[in-house]
Amino acid sequence: MELSYWELKNWFTNVDYTIVGSGIVGLHAALRLRERFPAAKILVLEKGMLPQGASTKNAGFACFGSISEILEDLKTHSEDDVVSLIEKRWTGLQLLRKRLGDAAIDFKPHGGYELFLKDEESGFNECVAKIPFINEVLKPLFKADVFSKEVDRFGFANIQEYLVFNPFEAQIDTGNMMQELLKQAVSANILILNQQTVTSYSDTGNHVEVVLNDFSFKTNKLLFATNGFAHSLTNGAVRPARAQVLITEPIKDLDIKGTFHLDRGYYYFRNIGDRILLGGGRNLDFDGETTTEFGQTKIIQNKLEELLKNVILPNQDFQIAHRWSGIMGIGNSKNPVVSQLSENVFCGVRLGGMGVAIGSLIGTELADLI
Repeated sequence: MELSYWELKNWFTNVDYTIVGSGIVGLHAALRLRERFPAAKILVLEKGMLPQGASTKNAGFACFGSISEILEDLKTHSEDDVVSLIEKRWTGLQLLRKRLGDAAIDFKPHGGYELFLKDEESGFNECVAKIPFINEVLKPLFKADVFSKEVDRFGFANIQEYLVFNPFEAQIDTGNMMQELLKQAVSANILILNQQTVTSYSDTGNHVEVVLNDFSFKTNKLLFATNGFAHSLTNGAVRPARAQVLITEPIKDLDIKGTFHLDRGYYYFRNIGDRILLGGGRNLDFDGETTTEFGQTKIIQNKLEELLKNVILPNQDFQIAHRWSGIMGIGNSKNPVVSQLSENVFCGVRLGGMGVAIGSLIGTELADLI
């Protein structure tokens, strides 16, 4: 890379903080650093044309977990851990709304619903039976009952008679959210460079040498906000998890509004105006979906279309308009990794598919490590 004197001077000299990743976590970290250090030179590096992992590719759910997902988490985490994570997600959502504003992110509090398929009777009965317990556990946080049983009024097919409703859930416009975050970063004099891949780095104790393909520069502190791409940084504590998504063409007289969950959160759908966005299916091929490669597979796309046809939009014609995928970061624990890797290097990763909810909080925590 041949750089001019001007490029070196303005972008790569006397850099105080370099953040790798311009998604929700990276930009919140940058904005928090700007609040703390008004005169600092802050540089954000992004390997994609747009934030590459999940921040611009997610479904736009402002949620903190369906009842089946919470019960599933209680099998592998303590009650305190599960409540703490829900609290983090809820706090993160309030932080996101406060920073960006509900109008900017097109916040729509339509509530969230969980569907249970006809053959999931035992899972449905368990969830319904546990509603009072979960509500009691969450009452100190929400000051009200979170989950209740409601009759299906959306015309779904092949499901249990009742849905589990959560009034605290909402939907946002992911594209608007990221545009507003980028606007705020630029107006806060944060430098953002796209199409920049960090190939290696070394912490000398006084500064960090950052290598970008055939060029290197020095920064005082280096912060990684690369989530699903952080496997090597964390000795395997983070695994990539691909999520496949599709969206329909507009559907005449669509009467579905809200965010919807199926099968412990492995499937999820919502309306975007008069379209349906549907994603998930990673549980059909865990090994195949543990990848940093973007793309779709027949097994998952066929299942998504089958759910649209037989459950979500029965007796309705629909056309698929577009398909895409995003890369999440998961691990054995659902708790995010916010840690110091060496004297001058830090990371905030492993958001477990909860980036919209906790990204703002993890970005702030990452910046506050310094």
